[in-house]
Amino acid sequence: MKFLIDAQRPRRLARWLRAQGHDALHTLDLPSGNRTQDTNIIQFAQQDDRVVVTKDDDFVQSFNDRPRQLWLLSTGNIANPDLERLVADNLTAIIGALSVNRFVELTRTSLIIHD
Repeated sequence: MKFLIDAQRPRRLARWLRAQGHDALHTLDLPSGNRTQDTNIIQFAQQDDRVVVTKDDDFVQSFNDRPRQLWLLSTGNIANPDLERLVADNLTAIIGALSVNRFVELTRTSLIIHD
């Protein structure tokens, strides 16, 4: 699966996802880096068929057909190792949900499928 990790999440999440066999970029990998505007993130994700991974509620508020797929990490402040462990524990379910749904949300305690 192809992911684009938004600026509020660590670049190491993209590296970790790549180590798991996925194609993952962070906004730091884009020409404007973490200054990339949300509209440009959406445009890039749509052109490259990527799931936007964010904790930014702005993406949820504008989520109609843009981006095509969204993975909201609504964990609040969380240490990077704890985030990686949470994602690792749920990655199979997340991939399965995103294969048939457009919008999933991972909290500290559950995976919510919004489609």
